[in-house]
Amino acid sequence: MAESTPLQRDPALRVTLLPRDTNEAGTIFGGVILSLIDMAGGVEARKHANKRFVTVAMKEVVFKRPVYVGDIVSLYTRTLGIGRTSVTVKVEVEVQRRTDPAQQELVTEAEITYVAVDEQWRPIPVRD
Repeated sequence: MAESTPLQRDPALRVTLLPRDTNEAGTIFGGVILSLIDMAGGVEARKHANKRFVTVAMKEVVFKRPVYVGDIVSLYTRTLGIGRTSVTVKVEVEVQRRTDPAQQELVTEAEITYVAVDEQWRPIPVRD
């Protein structure tokens, strides 16, 4: 089976950001992007177990390029590791510019650790 290329990857999430998501500089709030990163990573974690996962750590996030209103934001995920109670996920955020649909840029990336928890929010094994 052939390895997928960036053009063949399926995103965990894909959204178009709107004017309500902008800061005073006219670019998308970093917090909006962080929220999308967390959601996309959670989608990836759930592939490994139908359990409740909580975010426990997000490694440094550096915003390399701005995101503008109308850009299509795609979040790609992959699992980096599975521990006894945790799943670590890499999330890459790319944009397709509204002004130049052929232009795809990496704007940020993150490594997130999720922990599976029970109804009392105590860690439980990812795999039974």
